[in-house]
Amino acid sequence: MSKKLEGKVAVITGGNSGIGLATARRFVAEGAHVFITGRRQAELDEAVTQIGRNVTGVQGDVSHLTDLDRLFATVKQQQGRLDVLFANAGVLALAPLGSISEEHFDKLFAINVKGLLFTVQKALPLFTDGGSIILNASVAASKGIEAFSVYCATKAAVRSFARCWTMDLRRRKIRVNTISPGPIETPMFDTSGMREQAVAAVPMDRIGTPDELANAAVFLASDDSSYVTGIELCVDGGAAQV
Repeated sequence: MSKKLEGKVAVITGGNSGIGLATARRFVAEGAHVFITGRRQAELDEAVTQIGRNVTGVQGDVSHLTDLDRLFATVKQQQGRLDVLFANAGVLALAPLGSISEEHFDKLFAINVKGLLFTVQKALPLFTDGGSIILNASVAASKGIEAFSVYCATKAAVRSFARCWTMDLRRRKIRVNTISPGPIETPMFDTSGMREQAVAAVPMDRIGTPDELANAAVFLASDDSSYVTGIELCVDGGAAQV
């Protein structure tokens, strides 16, 4: 059986853990060469070891534009092109209205919005026409959640980017889609202290797995979704749907 991403070159930001790592494993299994980024070198090295083949780790923080330049210079030097980008890196932090600090706002917007925007923009010169860009948002973009307002706003911005960039890139036939996870079993989710509340909000009565997100990312990265662009694919056990 042919592999869905045979010969493709992919970049996954935040590929050193959670959803990014699970997706990197799946992309490699489907025939891609994957570049992954992460802020912590030791975690990144461990992820590269876990994936085992056809993977390159590039340490960096998406909110630092010089780190993004180094990432795409590495992709250009080693592969010369890019077919798939999963802009996955993001952070979660809580603060109720009335106690939101400038630091809280700046950190979330710097990584989740500015970092994602410049990840995509700096990737474009390497992108093959007909490629696929996947943005990791969240069902939080569509929900009202106590103490989550800044995080939810960053993810609503991501959803909006997908709509606009679908139009910006249509002449190059580059598809832009959003994946919106519900609660997923990741290190970031474990630190949120929201497990009980999250499960109660999911009609399927459970937390999702990173592999379930990876399956959706493979669909959006591959020709299986050749007539799909501008969408938000919610992988959330129904949390934002009912």
